[in-house]
Amino acid sequence: MYLLELAGEDDAFAAREAAAVATDVTRLAPGLATARGVDTGTRGLAYTHRVSEYVGRADPAVESARALLKAASVERSGTVAVRARDVRGLAGVDTRAAERDLGSVLVDRGFAVDLDDPDHELRAVFAADVCVLGWLDAESVRNFGDRQPTDRPFFQPGSMDPLLARGLANIAGAGPGATILDPMCGTGGVLIEAGLVGADVLGVDAQPKMVQGAAENLKRFLTPAQSSADLPDSGTWHTLRGDATALSLPDDAVDGTVFDAPYGRQSKIANQPLDDLVAGALAEAHRVAPRAVVVADRSWDDAAREAGWRVTDRFERRVHRSLTRHVLVLARANG
Repeated sequence: MYLLELAGEDDAFAAREAAAVATDVTRLAPGLATARGVDTGTRGLAYTHRVSEYVGRADPAVESARALLKAASVERSGTVAVRARDVRGLAGVDTRAAERDLGSVLVDRGFAVDLDDPDHELRAVFAADVCVLGWLDAESVRNFGDRQPTDRPFFQPGSMDPLLARGLANIAGAGPGATILDPMCGTGGVLIEAGLVGADVLGVDAQPKMVQGAAENLKRFLTPAQSSADLPDSGTWHTLRGDATALSLPDDAVDGTVFDAPYGRQSKIANQPLDDLVAGALAEAHRVAPRAVVVADRSWDDAAREAGWRVTDRFERRVHRSLTRHVLVLARANG
């Protein structure tokens, strides 16, 4: 079993993203979840800080954590560091005292303390009503600040931040061996994040300037020189001009689709009603992919169902006072 330290305030969304690379994800306490199994994709998660091999749980007190560690079987040796954390400050625990006490238990078992470069790191995570101990297995790569929309070669107002874009890409199934499509790709933010975790990506947009701009951004971030040593090699990328309601792709051409639908009531593209555009895009996404993630300023549940999708999850992501993004996670109804 594994302990997941979730990022952000929306635990449900974080757990759903983690489920893309882990099995049996269960929320345990605010900011914490457990999973039965994980794969190597955990380093690419946006809304999980750390994954640790689960040791056990106790009451959220230093004494209880110490008793738990003393009773636990520890099949490791070498140097160690203990890192304690009070999730969102809900436990009111002295984390330094916890690190000292738990470190002394490990020293008594023959470990040497190395706070700079230990062989093993014990995580002591305190939450509102629980303490969980775990041996750190992986940390997510937190480099999203390097790809803010305004720092890209091509920028347009309203572009999605890379943290959310990574979360959406992961939920859609991005990873090595997968192909992810954005049929309304805009500046290519979601595709950048999908490519950085190893997926091959395809961007389609009706506006030539968006196709060209997305290509500039993808070239900038998905070249081998930009791949992270902590993540898989970047996937391949392609952009083309096209209509999201009539894609020039065969059935089941891709593994997942993500798109950020236009906001408002009227699409600026081809001056067509937004309802027709989104309904058509949902139908085409259903034809070419078994799963989809749709982001918009309102929920498109009815249109998704009419296109043959089953809504598996829905979330609301507040951007600012006048904008809340609605996120629908979709799977084929017969799948």
